[in-house]
Amino acid sequence: MHSVSRRRLLGAALAIVTGLTVLPQQANAATATTAVALSLPAPTGPHRVGATMLDLKDTSRADPWVPADPARELMVTMWYPTDVNRGRTIQYQTRAESQGYVAGKHIEEYLSPDSLSEVPTHAYLDAPPAGRPRSLPLIVLSPGYTAHRSSLTSLAEDLASHGYVVAAIDHTYETYAIQFSDGRIATCATCAIDNDQDTFFPKLLQVHAADVSFVLNQLTGARPAWPGSRLIDTSRIGMAGHSAGGAAALPAMLADSRIDAGVDLDGTTWFQVPGSGLSRPVLLLGTQAKHSPGKDPAWDQDFSRLTGWRRWFTVAGTVHSSFADYGVFIDQIGVDQGATTTGLRSIDITRRYTLAMFDQHLRHIPQPLLDSASPCFPEVAIEAT
Repeated sequence: MHSVSRRRLLGAALAIVTGLTVLPQQANAATATTAVALSLPAPTGPHRVGATMLDLKDTSRADPWVPADPARELMVTMWYPTDVNRGRTIQYQTRAESQGYVAGKHIEEYLSPDSLSEVPTHAYLDAPPAGRPRSLPLIVLSPGYTAHRSSLTSLAEDLASHGYVVAAIDHTYETYAIQFSDGRIATCATCAIDNDQDTFFPKLLQVHAADVSFVLNQLTGARPAWPGSRLIDTSRIGMAGHSAGGAAALPAMLADSRIDAGVDLDGTTWFQVPGSGLSRPVLLLGTQAKHSPGKDPAWDQDFSRLTGWRRWFTVAGTVHSSFADYGVFIDQIGVDQGATTTGLRSIDITRRYTLAMFDQHLRHIPQPLLDSASPCFPEVAIEAT
């Protein structure tokens, strides 16, 4: 990862640092891991999955990080149910994005530059969407700071396989390489200005919230940017994300009443809920080490201000990367980041609880998993309701 002070690593911002962050003493694993073929678990739902990419430009605002850009341009990957069962699958990342990420995180000893472009996915590229008009809920996904939208692929594919339309947003200039449809590359402009965490991260969350509202406009407006938008039931919209992307669910919900439910996966919220509260359903799912009650003042305060349905869960044996694809990759590389719950198990937990949240609040199907401890998931503790 880019240069970060020891104080930030040991402070609250640890909950926002994402990705394949490795320690110097682990370098002896490098030779064995550079040739590792990374992979992700298959989706668990009954539907096959299609995926396509959108290049969207918001001409109503200049880019908040590079004001010389007169419009905010975003890359979005859409996942959705399809009847197609063969063909080319979508790339996890482009080669340029993989090369930029590996170099930006300084993990060349652990991954070859093209590794992330070679991760197999389970979604058929540009497959025609399947479903009745206005029948499928929409979930927006937001990645963590410096993470690529692909980092939530295992969650996105799984939700789509269970009949959701999913839109994952790359927040431009916040990661090491985002490739637009014409081949241009946006790099990490924010990496040079993120030292004052108390001002930077609250702004970051507001930028994510604005990006989400713009994408919702593009998908649900009178002239939608995606032909498959006919599938979307605009009365059933949720948002989830990891790290800063999860924390951004709160300001996004506060700013946009179309978002009916939110999931924060281990993201410090930076005191985003006002005293007037937030009445729509919210699920917090995080590590016990950083996000048990009393360990993150922002979660303590913001959870207390949630006035509607709410749940606070922690998962034993997890670390920050456990809630995104990185937890699986780290295990496959052979790097020990201190997690005793495997990456695959963590992804299973993340998928199951996120799906349960949206099934209950967007499909109105009761989910006992959200109301009491489950013998199927003994790692998960209910901290507060």
